[in-house]
Amino acid sequence: MKSLYPAIAVALALSTPVYAQSADQLVNDTATPGDVLTYGMGYGQQRYSQLDQINADNVGQLTPAWVYSLDDSRGQESHPLVKDGVMYVTTHRSTMALDAKSGKQIWKNLIEYPAETPRVACCGIVNRGAALYEGKLFRTTLDANVVAMDAATGEEIWKTNSIDFKNGYSFTVAPLVVNGVVIVGISGGEYGIRGYIEAYDAETGEQLWRTYTVPAPGEPGSETWPETDAWERGGGPAWLTGTYDADLDTVYWGTGNAGSWNAGLRPGDNLYTTSILALNPKTGEIKWHYQTTPNDPFDYDATNELVLAELDGQKVIMQANRNGFFYVLDRESGKLLAANKFVDRVDWATDIDLETGRPNQTEVATAARTGEQVEFWPSALGGKNWSPISYNQNTGLAYINTQNIGMNYKAVEPTYRAGVFYFGAEFSWSWPEGERGFLRAIDPMSGEVKWESGTDIPRYAGIMSTAGNVVFTGQQTGEFEAFHAETGEKLYEFNVGTGIVGQPMTWEQDGDQYVALAVGSGAVYTLFSGDERLAATPSGGAVWAFKLSK
Repeated sequence: MKSLYPAIAVALALSTPVYAQSADQLVNDTATPGDVLTYGMGYGQQRYSQLDQINADNVGQLTPAWVYSLDDSRGQESHPLVKDGVMYVTTHRSTMALDAKSGKQIWKNLIEYPAETPRVACCGIVNRGAALYEGKLFRTTLDANVVAMDAATGEEIWKTNSIDFKNGYSFTVAPLVVNGVVIVGISGGEYGIRGYIEAYDAETGEQLWRTYTVPAPGEPGSETWPETDAWERGGGPAWLTGTYDADLDTVYWGTGNAGSWNAGLRPGDNLYTTSILALNPKTGEIKWHYQTTPNDPFDYDATNELVLAELDGQKVIMQANRNGFFYVLDRESGKLLAANKFVDRVDWATDIDLETGRPNQTEVATAARTGEQVEFWPSALGGKNWSPISYNQNTGLAYINTQNIGMNYKAVEPTYRAGVFYFGAEFSWSWPEGERGFLRAIDPMSGEVKWESGTDIPRYAGIMSTAGNVVFTGQQTGEFEAFHAETGEKLYEFNVGTGIVGQPMTWEQDGDQYVALAVGSGAVYTLFSGDERLAATPSGGAVWAFKLSK
């Protein structure tokens, strides 16, 4: 890792002090509007802010405050953090500290990884952000390293390799830091990996524990796999950041698809793939699990953000799953409370049994497992892909960027080679006529859609909502958007000149509320969306910050 302009970095760091972030500060992140210390704007990842200076009445007066070039044409999904007037943002190849008020660079570090690394990183060469703790900045790298830096200067403190990336493993995840434990999840579900979640000591970089998401023979859950070597290539990646309940001292993390996609070759539920796991952050022990798609043939990852909230006085976890159902679970026990469709077409299952928690699957799923050609909805891209949702405490609504795309699928015999795609299926997209996605506001318990905004090209940006009654998101054609949280009326639009797949966030500084996000969609999203019109939207990463004009 190469540091750029170290002398300037030190000088600016001295003029803009960076104080240590304690465990208590991370727990109370949502109570400090001048700082955004955690991925998702709080351990519960509601992506909701109590700030209301920017509101439904005046959001039309937003104007750019500054823009910073990320000097990168890949997809930009990083979640910016802000501490003491310094913003931290990442790409797959660099880490930056910026003056949060002006956008000027304080320091920049380049990530050096082998040239062949992107070959074994599926579905977007990205990085989703960093974590802060006790004056250190933590991030992961595409070649499967975890790195700690001095937040004031960008100098590397430690770097620990997790695994050999050449076998299909990578990191794109933003770390989660809990009481001095740095927790990360591996990527690579389409390469025949054995997935895991693991933790490192924040001070030394020593690995503390690793919890495999596919059990070995004899371990709990192994009875859900056939008596073959399928478990060794069983998938279960964990590529999106988990959440944390400090009262229960429990981390919640989602896991991805089983490998290969040919589910007929691995009869059984295939734990702990496509599951929500409750973990002890000190040991990695699984406290409970809930599986959303047993014996998954459709790449229905359950990695999507696990949003913590209280509904009718009950502490819950919510997830808009790739399989098209919106799940609400009791946070302490994992008991299913509600599961409703949040997209129009779900044909692999009719519903979810609230007593057993299991899906009532259809002939489409049965035929897929027996090797027949099928068309299924939603596609492997999901009813919602990676783009994070927001839960608004005032409206009681969850805001989701959904997809309306199907897939043609036929299981085939997979061939395993290390570092090579391990699909076990032939597939192609099934594009609908008209709108291919919606921004939807839904009631978490009933699934009722309160309002929606459709688009021909699905939105892949994250969502943020605020006490100002505003919902922020963006389009792949470059429009940064603001909607009325209660009615869905579009209140504001500004074209940033490149596609948006990043995550909006907000903070307050010197009496002004700012909204910022990384922009730049990268070529992979053009493929996912199946729309040649995106060829007219150029690539190019940047961070944009907005505030009200005066």
